[in-house]
Amino acid sequence: MSSKQTPVYDESKVKTLSSLEHIRLRTGMYIGRLGSGSDFDDGIYILLKEVIDNSVDEFIMGHGKKIDISIEGNLVRVRDYGRGIPLGKVVECVSVINTGAKYNDDVFQFSVGLNGVGTKAVNALSSHFKVVSFRDGQFFEAFFEQGTLKKKGSGAAKGEQDGTIMEFLPDKEIFGPDYAYNFEYVEQRLWNYACLNRGLRLIFNNQVFESKNGLLDFLKKEVGDTALYEPAYYRSAQLEFSFTHTSSYGENNFSFVNGQYTCDGGSHQSAFREGLLKGINEFFKKNFDGVDVRDGISGAVAVKLISPVFESQTKNKLGNTDVRGWIVTEVRDGVVHFLHKYPESARTLEAKIIHNERLRKELNAVKKDAKEAARRIEIKIPNLKDCKCHRDDRKRGEETTIFLTEGQSAGGSIVSSRDVYTQAIFTLKGKPLNVYGKNKSAIYTNEELYNMMMALGIEDGIENLRYSRIVIATDADVDGFHIRNLLLTFFLNYFEELVVAGHVYILETPLFRVRNKKDTRYCYSEKERDRAIKEIKGPEITRFKGLGEISPKEFGQFIGPDIRLIKVNVQSIALVPQTLEFYMGKNTPERRDYIMENLI
Repeated sequence: MSSKQTPVYDESKVKTLSSLEHIRLRTGMYIGRLGSGSDFDDGIYILLKEVIDNSVDEFIMGHGKKIDISIEGNLVRVRDYGRGIPLGKVVECVSVINTGAKYNDDVFQFSVGLNGVGTKAVNALSSHFKVVSFRDGQFFEAFFEQGTLKKKGSGAAKGEQDGTIMEFLPDKEIFGPDYAYNFEYVEQRLWNYACLNRGLRLIFNNQVFESKNGLLDFLKKEVGDTALYEPAYYRSAQLEFSFTHTSSYGENNFSFVNGQYTCDGGSHQSAFREGLLKGINEFFKKNFDGVDVRDGISGAVAVKLISPVFESQTKNKLGNTDVRGWIVTEVRDGVVHFLHKYPESARTLEAKIIHNERLRKELNAVKKDAKEAARRIEIKIPNLKDCKCHRDDRKRGEETTIFLTEGQSAGGSIVSSRDVYTQAIFTLKGKPLNVYGKNKSAIYTNEELYNMMMALGIEDGIENLRYSRIVIATDADVDGFHIRNLLLTFFLNYFEELVVAGHVYILETPLFRVRNKKDTRYCYSEKERDRAIKEIKGPEITRFKGLGEISPKEFGQFIGPDIRLIKVNVQSIALVPQTLEFYMGKNTPERRDYIMENLI
């Protein structure tokens, strides 16, 4: 008989957590992922966003045209010049869930933070949190540690303008000892705020972010010299959009709601795309196919809504269905007006659509031959070990991941330790084709690239993408890095929108194992290795070269809940062509010099 007893389930096992305890225990519900600051969506940037959102909301309501932001040693300080939090409610507004003025449409009409959670989460997840409110010559301040009030005070505020100061230090108990802000990510977020709020001045560590032309400035910076014609621009009280075409493949749309970047789009982005097609067809009195109109387009759309409905606390996708009608109508009318006003741009746009149409028809013949060949080989996609759930699954769709692995040995380790419900594997036979400078027919004449495209479900655009995350899993050696670059070239050349939308990642696997008979540590850097060597007595140190060296038994933990992923970010889509040309184009003296200077 087993000596183990079934745990007793009685009243003592039922717990009621305070809101503070719940935020610290279930951080994912409030800020998404934790991370270390290496990814644009890591938790420390969400904390910053939540605080700045409140200051931007003040500007939107006509109070305070400047926000001062500083980060020194991970200590963040944000000072706005809005109305200031009512002095008698300062503590409640930053520490009591479901407390705030955002429920009142008279006070905040187009707010992002609607649930009374944002700054409470910042407070709870910070080892130091300070709030000061200035109103009518008086101030109230409060100091917290891990969400617990430590001190408060009030008095006269001589010479201080109305507004609020919030200061916080993300807690190392939550975010780990090595987190750090990447200022490039912070600056990108501040530039977005500036473009979405014309007239707002954001000052970050003495650097000024300000936009005179809103989304037009945003899009011009994104596309740079790749635009085929001067971008269209339209602005009204609740809608703003801009678009142009480039010579790239695919479609790139950036969408925002009340200043919040909705990286997964939603009903406003769908309505924008629909209105765009209707406007173009109405102007040219044609029936162009949406695929031909949208191929190569780059657009940005922002809406202001009184009651936005997001699909999660991190607000990546808008769910309001009632916005479609008026957005479609307004976008259509704005597009028609632009094309009438700028006939030269209209001619260039039409030529681009006709060019896309011709290429699509030429490609259809190649597609037909490739599909016939695929049917003759095998009904199932070669080299794909699929999972049971896919991106459209309501419960586990966001977890779905496909690993693009290098060779059978690495693929074998992942196959043996994966979650069969959410993790798929596509195994590459060798180094894929360098597709830089090649047109899309290259996919259909290369068996491996064709099979990979079909496995991902992206032949007709990323709407049918079968997995939420595409993870490049290659060895940490020269060959592995080369394969990684070839895959990134494939995505950036043909399916740039996958990268822009944040679906492409690189798998981090441990470089070292440090262990003795009692303890085992897996280290992802030399810094982590050195720390482990100091903390473990008499360690044995193993250097992993390839994924195939890690046994399936060990590998499971590296692709489990604590998986470490680096999101592939594009700082600006305007830089993609020149970056690809430099690294993946013909050998040039400049590239040879770069290699020699950086050769280790």
